[in-house]
Amino acid sequence: MADKLAILGGTPLRQRPWPAWPHVGPADVERLRQVIENRNLGGIPFPNTLHREFVERFTTSLGAPYGLLCTNGSVSISTALRALGVQAGDEVITTSLTWVATASSIVHVNAVPVLVDISDDNWCIDPQKVEEAITDRTRAIVVVHLGNQVADMDALVDIANRHNLFIVEDCAHAHYAEWRGQCVGTIGDAGSFSFETSKIMTSGEGGFLTFKDEERFHRAMSLVHMGHKDAPYDRYEGRVLGWNHRISELQAAVLLGQLDSYAELDAKRTLVAEQLLKGLSEVGGFKLLPDDARVTRRQKYELLVRFDTEAWDGLHRDKVLAALLAEGVEFEGDTFYPPMHRDPLFHVDAKEWPMIRERYGERITADSFHLPVADKVGLDEAVWIHHSLLVVEPEDVQDMLDAVQKLRDNLGELKSLT
Repeated sequence: MADKLAILGGTPLRQRPWPAWPHVGPADVERLRQVIENRNLGGIPFPNTLHREFVERFTTSLGAPYGLLCTNGSVSISTALRALGVQAGDEVITTSLTWVATASSIVHVNAVPVLVDISDDNWCIDPQKVEEAITDRTRAIVVVHLGNQVADMDALVDIANRHNLFIVEDCAHAHYAEWRGQCVGTIGDAGSFSFETSKIMTSGEGGFLTFKDEERFHRAMSLVHMGHKDAPYDRYEGRVLGWNHRISELQAAVLLGQLDSYAELDAKRTLVAEQLLKGLSEVGGFKLLPDDARVTRRQKYELLVRFDTEAWDGLHRDKVLAALLAEGVEFEGDTFYPPMHRDPLFHVDAKEWPMIRERYGERITADSFHLPVADKVGLDEAVWIHHSLLVVEPEDVQDMLDAVQKLRDNLGELKSLT
């Protein structure tokens, strides 16, 4: 039974639990205790004490001129777009392979999302497709740095400059990733980060925004603070109708601990990722994405590898990943991200969002787009390995590789599954 596939009734190769995520230590508990005992829990005064401390440390470590905390990495994109002056009816181009919030944040400011295809080499937004999608209504590009990949910022900045467009970098996966030695999120006009539970740095929920321009930063501070125009964040014209997207001191307390533990965890992820990718190349069945020397530091939120259907004798990715999960190892396919235009969460109807009507009619559907690379990658090829599987010991890496090898050794039995 030890060699029989678990999905066929055999014993799973991996039976021990994987390390818990998020990582929480005594210092985190103590910091939270102090906040609770002080009874200063919320977002007022704005920014509050630990809020301000985290912003100063994180902004400086990114090399950004200005930064602010907010409630999550979805509203951070909406805030960035409004602060940059995107208005109702403006078109905003973004990628087709991302979490739905990247595009819904565009819709939520009454702008019109325009999804374009991805590059087959790095699975990020294709600069050529961006340029082809530009119209006289285009105002901005939301660029997503996906998994452990970084979009081609050279080409995208060139396009934005030539067409007078803003760039918002969605860095939810990419804390401290670098392009030519510069942290992503500081290259475009604004950068958005997420601290949701699954992210490399987390406070359960939370978001962060960087800006190059002081006036737009001040406008964003007002937007997340109910429209208050208070010194010293009042150097912009007019007034705004804001939201309450203030973060609590409890979240800021957790985030300070995430900064303290980041370097140690990143070093471990980097080492384990190298071991795992090398091992997967040797076992076979998966292909590594090509390297790009301009990416001078890769973040490891998700390792992205390409499923090699030929090496699995024509089996579909999802069949193999289901068998791998039965062995106790979770590598994900479109259960992580389906192509966004096919995600039922991307439900955009003109009755609620009338600004889409001119371009899409009464609703946005999968048929509104032709995105063959995103469909192929998202539905058949992309394999996602979460960073929680990278903060492990060598024997855990070996379990992952042995589970894949077990499937490779029992390919005939695996093909017999219907």
